[in-house]
Amino acid sequence: MNKSMHSNPIALLPFIVFLATFLLAGIITGDFYQVSMLIPAVIAAILSLTISRKTSLSSRVEQFAQGAGHPDIMIMVMIFLLSGAFSSVANGIGSVDATVNFALTYLPQNMIIVGIFIIGSFISLAMGTSVGTISALAPIAVGISGETELPTAITVATVVGGAMFGDNLSIISDTTIAAVRTQKTEMKDKFKTNFFIVLPAAFITISILFILTLGSSSAVTADSFEWINILPYLGVLIAALLGANVLGVLLGGILLAGIIGVTTADYSIMNFIEQITSGMTGMAELILLTIILGGIVTMIQNNGGIQFILNVLTRGVRSKKGAEASIAGLVSTTNLATANNTIAIITTGQLAKQISDDYEIDSRKSASLLDIFSCTIQGLIPYGAQLLTAAQFGEISPLAIIPYSFYPMLIALMGIIAISTSFPRFKTAS
Repeated sequence: MNKSMHSNPIALLPFIVFLATFLLAGIITGDFYQVSMLIPAVIAAILSLTISRKTSLSSRVEQFAQGAGHPDIMIMVMIFLLSGAFSSVANGIGSVDATVNFALTYLPQNMIIVGIFIIGSFISLAMGTSVGTISALAPIAVGISGETELPTAITVATVVGGAMFGDNLSIISDTTIAAVRTQKTEMKDKFKTNFFIVLPAAFITISILFILTLGSSSAVTADSFEWINILPYLGVLIAALLGANVLGVLLGGILLAGIIGVTTADYSIMNFIEQITSGMTGMAELILLTIILGGIVTMIQNNGGIQFILNVLTRGVRSKKGAEASIAGLVSTTNLATANNTIAIITTGQLAKQISDDYEIDSRKSASLLDIFSCTIQGLIPYGAQLLTAAQFGEISPLAIIPYSFYPMLIALMGIIAISTSFPRFKTAS
């Protein structure tokens, strides 16, 4: 790696201010989600334009705009828009309810908690949102704990685990989209690599839940459902795994869900249009953050901040394994500070890509590491949206959920094993 390039720690001030402002706002308000992350992002963006005095302000603004409008950023924005629309339309025609009731109908009552994890995994894999999955399933999990002797903390933690499974793997998850785009790899390739790393974690989680809840059962009554409403999720999953372009997959999923809704339910063309609009506008803050952070990262790089971090992170690194560990540590630390795994990946993605290029890490592996370790942190921090949402439904402390958050802990372990054993071994570089 070339360490003779311009290195300047002062260039990191915008990033430090971004994190510090976010943390301070969260501490003062007592809620890390009360103050929009756009506020610290805009402050950091303004600061990034003042760091270098070697060029005119107009030149710096142009550099910022080029970073904010980079093709990778714009493609990511398009995917975010379509994923928001698909999730909204599918939910609007009853796909979530149909999937939940399908699973509850056919699950053995003595394996209901294991079933809740599997349901959560499938729904989050299909929806691409962990918080949405928790909102859909947590009330059922709380009801199960009320009918059995199982603590609420176990049942809602199971929902969180299933939700993080899909957050880490779904082709329409914000985190997966960000990891794939920043590492310049293909969605299906990243999915396969990531899947084989975390699959043991899912099996171990299921085994632990089975043992913990052995002898417990719950007479949960499933509502009726329409099989056809599950098709949009299945279609998106199958098309993505077959390697179809993600934009085409999402467009097809939106159209399929709309056709099913209009032809089989009390659902009009106007409902379809309104839910597309609602889904897209619901992604507005994330999209604006992505664009602003793209500009900030470009300014930090131009001013030597990225090179400084590279020099520090890789100072003691002598191998590919060490470089992979530095990527895992970088995204984990950033996620702890931002409490948002998507923003953590977007913020650190360019740096992770540079590390992976310098140490010849396959882009499928670097994308998987970014996603795995960000989802680990997000599934364990008590001030993250996932645990806060689950705790609210369960009327318990987020801290009570953490000891039973087996899946987030286990994917971290699997990630560490994957680094230490150089798994998986690729035949060709991506």
